[in-house]
Amino acid sequence: MKKFLTLLKIEGKLSLRCVDSIFFGVSMPVGIMILIGLIAGPNPASTDAGYTLIQSSFGALVTVGICATAFMGIPLTIADYRDKNILKHFFVTPVSPTMLLWVHAIINMLLSVVSALLIYAVAKTFFGYEMIGSKLMFMLSYLLVMVSMYSLGLLIASLCRTVKTANVVCSIVYFPMLFLSGATIPFEIFPQPLQTVAGFLPLTQGIKLLKSASLGLETNLQMPLIILFGSLLIGIILSIRFFRWE
Repeated sequence: MKKFLTLLKIEGKLSLRCVDSIFFGVSMPVGIMILIGLIAGPNPASTDAGYTLIQSSFGALVTVGICATAFMGIPLTIADYRDKNILKHFFVTPVSPTMLLWVHAIINMLLSVVSALLIYAVAKTFFGYEMIGSKLMFMLSYLLVMVSMYSLGLLIASLCRTVKTANVVCSIVYFPMLFLSGATIPFEIFPQPLQTVAGFLPLTQGIKLLKSASLGLETNLQMPLIILFGSLLIGIILSIRFFRWE
């Protein structure tokens, strides 16, 4: 336990130097929330909606931190460690490579949670945000979305042997997931053909689940749950199959 906490402290300090994760995962969603609040204020999301645009956007914006850490933080860090033979060298130290992976998973989870809490604090303090739905259901949905995205991030880390390859693959996965899922741009304004295509993205279904939980909507959640659990299982199984320490 002492080794784990020491490694967590060391790697945590290194992770805080990752400008991309801090900007895309924390600063950007908070900035978008402030922008939505200043523009829309207490206005309803639509003419017949019983909730404001801020309430509608909250469930989507909290996934930005998950997306940034899942598709930038985890894969790039592991690929970099493998590329530099750091993972291989850990086999001859008291700290196992598996412990290192757990440490990075926890660090990225904490960063995601900090991002979500900051978004909530800004929305609550400055724009009077109140969650309509169940907070417990929202937290459980948030956890499911997080582990599903992280399993896909670990899959990328397993398949990419070098940092250069990981950078390319992460960009190809991260930016479409960020902009087409509804995390930053409202999904409802997309043309119908684009909505159909974007509907197959796991994060799109995750946002639907989070919005339903935060707004207290009675919607059919069968498809979001199938896609999220399917992504989780596929990511874990293939990660175990293809992961290499060196």
